Amino acid sequence: MSLLLDALFNSVAYGHFIVDALNGQRSVLLTYWSQQTGMSNTTLAFVTTIYVWVASLSQPVFGWISDRFGKSRLLAAGGILWLTAFFSLALSLPVEWAIPCLILASLGSAAFHPVGTMQAALRGKTLLAGRETTSTSWFFLFGQFGYFMGPIVGGPLLQEFGPAGLLVLAAPALVIGLNASWRLRNPLTAPRQVDEGMVRGSGREVGKWFVIALVVVAALQSWTQQNMNTFLPKYLSDLGQAPAVYGLMTGLFMGGSAIGNVLGGNLADRFGRQRVAFIALALAGFPLFLISLVGWSPWLYLLVPLSGALTGAVHSIIVVLAQRVVRGGMALASGLTLGFMFSAGALGTLLSGPLADRWGFPPVFQMTAGLALIASLAALVLREKQGPLSRSRPARE
Repeated sequence: MSLLLDALFNSVAYGHFIVDALNGQRSVLLTYWSQQTGMSNTTLAFVTTIYVWVASLSQPVFGWISDRFGKSRLLAAGGILWLTAFFSLALSLPVEWAIPCLILASLGSAAFHPVGTMQAALRGKTLLAGRETTSTSWFFLFGQFGYFMGPIVGGPLLQEFGPAGLLVLAAPALVIGLNASWRLRNPLTAPRQVDEGMVRGSGREVGKWFVIALVVVAALQSWTQQNMNTFLPKYLSDLGQAPAVYGLMTGLFMGGSAIGNVLGGNLADRFGRQRVAFIALALAGFPLFLISLVGWSPWLYLLVPLSGALTGAVHSIIVVLAQRVVRGGMALASGLTLGFMFSAGALGTLLSGPLADRWGFPPVFQMTAGLALIASLAALVLREKQGPLSRSRPARE
């Protein structure tokens, strides 16, 4: 409760919620525009990849700026306001101009995420006696809840009023951006010194196979989630479902991911990150595979959030492990990790798009289940040696 009542943590948590609520409109908007323009699955995957790459590959740059120049307030609050402005502009333009504008909006998300992640982890170190996986998972819970609520709210608005209906989301985004600017007047300013010591200490305790396994797990987990975010609404649209329905299903996937993320973070601090990552990813293959078999069915209301929960349980684990391995400032480590994950997932989606055009969506969902199982095997390598800085729950000094 001390974390959830903390004003600084809340400012970045609410910021994460609205940033990803706006990001969550991408899938339903592109599906809506694809129906108007006859966009193929390959083109849909390409546009999604460009959006995610712009938001991802620039994250390390913004993380470096934060570590080097201490611009947490400018990057976090400015990122929210930038995203809000260009997202709103995209809704009022023709499709051929709206898509580039939407891609530009993603730079705001890129600016916010490294700083927000860094601040959330540091608050966990201070307020939760070093349980940064837990605090990071709560931070990501707010973001994934935004992904959950975004499509659920956006789908009906899009169905009733068209893209202009989504302008309703701009008002709370503006308020949250201004709140972040106020609360981050005095952000935590010593992440570089703290984390360089942590990274040097843990860097000697992991080998190349640990790093390779972490890269594989991060890439495949992100690919799995990006496939579902991109193709599940299009799949349901092709089955004749309305925007309100496929918006709800997209939201349920991210809602499950949000719950799984915070449960996974807490369980990882109690029972070990490697064990939780392996079990969650191994179990995730089953609901993903069943989604490919049932078509449109009430069972999707169970299978979709369950698959989201199991794949999402690993997200905070990956980020915290990477923060312990990547040398440099904490914001840079966060930006590199999130940037790599989102970029790898987008590249995987780009490869999956032509497969969906050629073979249909069920084989792609079956392949996605296989990706989760491969990631679970790679997670077996993520065993941390118990050094003074690698324990899940360090003792109070």
